[in-house]
Amino acid sequence: MTATNMEDLVSLCKRRGFIFQSNDIYGGMKGLYDFGPMGVELKINLKNSWWKSIVYERDDVEGLDSTILTSPLVLQHSGHEDTFTDPLVDCKNCKSRWREDQIINNECPSCKSKDLTDPRPFNLMFKTAIGPVDDGNSFAYLRPETAQQIFVNFKNITDSTSRTPPFGIAQIGKAFRNEITPRNFIFRVREFEQMELEFFVKPGTDEDWHKYWVNKRLQWWSDQGVNSQKIKLLEVEKAELSHYSKATFDIMYEFPHGLEELEGVANRTDFDLGSHTKNQDDFKISSKVKENKDSTTKLVIQDLETKKWFIPFVIEPSAGVERGVLAVLNEAYTVEEENKRTVLKLKSHLSPIKAAVIPLKRNNQDLVNLANKVKSELQSLGLGRVMIENSGNIGKNYRRHDEIGTPMCITVDFESLENQSVTVRDRDTMKQERISLSEISTYYSSYFKN
Repeated sequence: MTATNMEDLVSLCKRRGFIFQSNDIYGGMKGLYDFGPMGVELKINLKNSWWKSIVYERDDVEGLDSTILTSPLVLQHSGHEDTFTDPLVDCKNCKSRWREDQIINNECPSCKSKDLTDPRPFNLMFKTAIGPVDDGNSFAYLRPETAQQIFVNFKNITDSTSRTPPFGIAQIGKAFRNEITPRNFIFRVREFEQMELEFFVKPGTDEDWHKYWVNKRLQWWSDQGVNSQKIKLLEVEKAELSHYSKATFDIMYEFPHGLEELEGVANRTDFDLGSHTKNQDDFKISSKVKENKDSTTKLVIQDLETKKWFIPFVIEPSAGVERGVLAVLNEAYTVEEENKRTVLKLKSHLSPIKAAVIPLKRNNQDLVNLANKVKSELQSLGLGRVMIENSGNIGKNYRRHDEIGTPMCITVDFESLENQSVTVRDRDTMKQERISLSEISTYYSSYFKN
């Protein structure tokens, strides 16, 4: 059973150290969140799963880690300076600000006043000064997406790897958007991470590759434990498409607050490389691009058969890490009335803690020493974090680890000292079995590799 409302997830996240309001001792900052001890592990595991599937398990994708600070020229030629906006409406009565699509019946959502301003474009990019003097001319933007730095590094990567289409460049990294009204916990925030792939293909093959990546991404979310019955694939209508897009499919998920986008898979055509390339007139660019007199490089590929140079089309699967975390948390959240417990039934590869090793009696040195030995042995296998719980209350420890999604708890008791065995408890079934210490590494490895 998923969470019935957002409040259930927010409460669990704060109580068990997943997510905190940023700067909360000073009243917090809207649209900004910090990931606590359990949250950072879950986040890392989700990103690692994405990287493994996109880069390690394929032979046609390279990775990139680019800078956050971005040249204004990049975002000028990408169109962000002109088009990366939301329509902003002010309430003259209560002074609140809203996106136009949040205004219903021409009323302020806060005070219900109808005394509103006309919508006006609001640029979502954060701007910062560069250098010792803020003269208004030396500045950069905090990147609003990771994609543009992939495009401007296109030639660097093709030159250094000899890649030719079809191939991709993947990146996980921070992005920043000055949202007018951040909302719904970590769903819409001002600082977030993206998992983006730009997959470069020959013109004419783009539609087949677009379908391919939609299906691959649907399967990946299913592998993370997201129920396919709560997923809806939405093809964006032509009138709603981004200016660069030939076609876009949004992977929608039923969040506690409603059906919202989890990931987008766009056919960006040749707009991006075409916008950033030198000597644009030398190539048959299908998209409408602005003249670029600033670029120093041709972002093109030579067809190995025809020897002609062309600008590749781009297929872009793009997912927000925070939205992904929220989705898997929602799916895993389970209340078992019969067992009087709340449990996070996370996929084992996503669980923040893989195993908790619990000495039965707190601070009993013999038990603690053996528990530390077990912990070190399992930790050395490199399958994730293993934790010692030295509180002495076995029932409370079980319930805590149920709530943070730990797949197994390993209890070291006085019998362990006598016969070198431990009790292993399964999170989902609560079944307990006795395992010899000589077999614990094999048991543990088999569990997480199956």
